[in-house]
Amino acid sequence: MDAFLKNLPKAELHLHIEGSLEPELMFRLAGRNDVALPYDSVEQVRAAYDFSDLPSFLNLYYQGMAVLLTREDFHDLAMDYFCRAASEGVVHVDLSFDPQAHLKRGVSLDVQMEGLLGAMKEAESELDLSTALILSFLRDEPVASAAEVLERAQPWLSQISAVGLDSAEAGYPPGPFADVFRAARELGIPGVAHAGEEGPPDYIRSALDDLKVIRVDHGVRCLEDPDLVRRLQEERIPLTVCPLSNVRLKVVEQMADHPLPRLLEEGLTLTINSDDPAYFGGGVLDNYRACQAAFGWGEDIFRQLARNALEAAFMTEDRRQTLLARLEG
Repeated sequence: MDAFLKNLPKAELHLHIEGSLEPELMFRLAGRNDVALPYDSVEQVRAAYDFSDLPSFLNLYYQGMAVLLTREDFHDLAMDYFCRAASEGVVHVDLSFDPQAHLKRGVSLDVQMEGLLGAMKEAESELDLSTALILSFLRDEPVASAAEVLERAQPWLSQISAVGLDSAEAGYPPGPFADVFRAARELGIPGVAHAGEEGPPDYIRSALDDLKVIRVDHGVRCLEDPDLVRRLQEERIPLTVCPLSNVRLKVVEQMADHPLPRLLEEGLTLTINSDDPAYFGGGVLDNYRACQAAFGWGEDIFRQLARNALEAAFMTEDRRQTLLARLEG
């Protein structure tokens, strides 16, 4: 089974590139940029990964970002992840990044974009890994800040596949961002949003109704609302579920408690993703392995999950058909 899971052509739809920063690279970039870290060793960083909830993770997540200062840093961050992902059978990545978090540190948007886009181009030519970029807004920052970022991103609109909404969910419903997402749609850019991880099912409904998203990141709390479950099933809204993340952030206590089997029984369009692989226990392959160990799923289920991800990914139709043919072959 492990060889099957590794060789399965997998798409990663829910990946925060800042959350792929492994401690080893964090220390290398800190040394290159003369940035002081609050840790003395890689082991100390890993020891800090005992999170109690999403906010406790975000504290470390933003600390790690301090080492990202130059185009080369963003390029190296992305390529480090792309190489690991490709070695584990990942064939496509929709990667999210948080421009506001970097702008607040004085890192310009052109530095971020040029570093990431350069790595994406390199991954496609050297690793046969297709990629798409999601510009994510921080929901715990003012809406005006998100609107400003969208305006600053004008030079790169043709290279942005979607806008997203992430960061601390509790107490930050999607609704206030409706105008920003509408502005993005008018530019031809669809939306995705984190909803139903920490937040209640109403946040999922708001993401659909107010933001008009075409994909929901996480969404596991939809099960608390049967009407919402039916809607998600009927409209075939993809959910980008991140099981190891859910365990690390105490959404569930252990994999055996995860609602994935019930979500599957409800006929929802599920995909398996890593979220922040450096912090939550590994990439997509590790998440597939965790599901197999916890639920004993067979090849057919994993093939369907992989198919769902390929069908929901932001990629050209030619690339999609090529990858689907490889999956079915």
